[in-house]
Amino acid sequence: MRNLGIGIVGGGYMGKAHAVALQAVGAVFDTALRPVCEMICTTTEEGAKEKARALGFKRSTAAWRTLVEDPVVEAIVIASPQAFHRDIALAAFERGKPVFCEKPLGAGLEDSRVMVAAAERSGCANMTGFNYIRTPASQLARQIIASGEVGEVTYFRGEHTEDFLSDPEAPASWRTQGRANGTMGDLAPHMINGALALMGPIESLMADIETVHGSRPDSGGSPETVTNDDHGQFLCRFENGAMGMLYFSRIATGRKMGYAYEVFGTKGALRFDQEDQNALWLYKGDAAGDRQGYTKILTGAEHPDYVHFCLGPGHGTGYQDQIIIEARDFLRAIETGDAVWPTFRDGMEVNRVIAAAWASQEERRWVSLNSI
Repeated sequence: MRNLGIGIVGGGYMGKAHAVALQAVGAVFDTALRPVCEMICTTTEEGAKEKARALGFKRSTAAWRTLVEDPVVEAIVIASPQAFHRDIALAAFERGKPVFCEKPLGAGLEDSRVMVAAAERSGCANMTGFNYIRTPASQLARQIIASGEVGEVTYFRGEHTEDFLSDPEAPASWRTQGRANGTMGDLAPHMINGALALMGPIESLMADIETVHGSRPDSGGSPETVTNDDHGQFLCRFENGAMGMLYFSRIATGRKMGYAYEVFGTKGALRFDQEDQNALWLYKGDAAGDRQGYTKILTGAEHPDYVHFCLGPGHGTGYQDQIIIEARDFLRAIETGDAVWPTFRDGMEVNRVIAAAWASQEERRWVSLNSI
């Protein structure tokens, strides 16, 4: 067991989640590497100092380069706006430091390609933050599909739907400006990553992306033009031959965490909804006629990673636990030197699918992923 100095760039929603995870992961998983919260960086010196106090960091800074260059900071967690991901990651890799980067990997596909090249050239551990696919239920779903228990998969339907901008009078903000902050840059990456994890690569797709509320009130109440998308969808064909349909929305009234999917196979089916994240529904086609129907599986100690948090089935894991599992995986990658999914390259694949969706939207046609 040895200590590992960690620096986090970003002290907002995800910065806090990662700070809590780093402080808990050693006790939860008895990791060989024990993270030490060395330094946190936010946009102002005073704000960074307050975040350091609140989140348990030894030091703080308003300059991300100061954090990256600090010799006591041995690994970096990037939880900043995506416009900064590329520069921070490249500077860290130049100094031989492992990097965990929140999704989406880059502000666009070109950023992601540069980041992947730098990561692989450095030989450093690198991971992209896709936490929802790490629930015990979704890990179980991956096992069921891979084992062939539901047979040959023929269709996948996935969504990531929320309603935080469903009210057309909700004020304009950074979320309503710039393509990278729209639904295709914000929510879509999670379910695209989930689809790739469960189904494998996408061969081609046809997308439809839309801004529903074209203006929102600014801080003074005047109309401000919205410059990004509210929702989008695409039909797709996976490389394994299965059909698919994915939908993403920030205006899906009533949905709070609609990360959900259905999988249909020749022998059975699966369905999952993150709003009930400790349950997976399984249908077995070989059941007797009077016993057919979905069975609700409550996750418990026999399912992936669950036992480290709780011994009782049905008691459940939560959002923060997904981040702790990510922290365990990142530490394992650093300790062993082996790539742990999802790497930067896996994050880049998500950006590639999003780029294909935008190309399809703009050209109004099916787009092959091989062309992107």
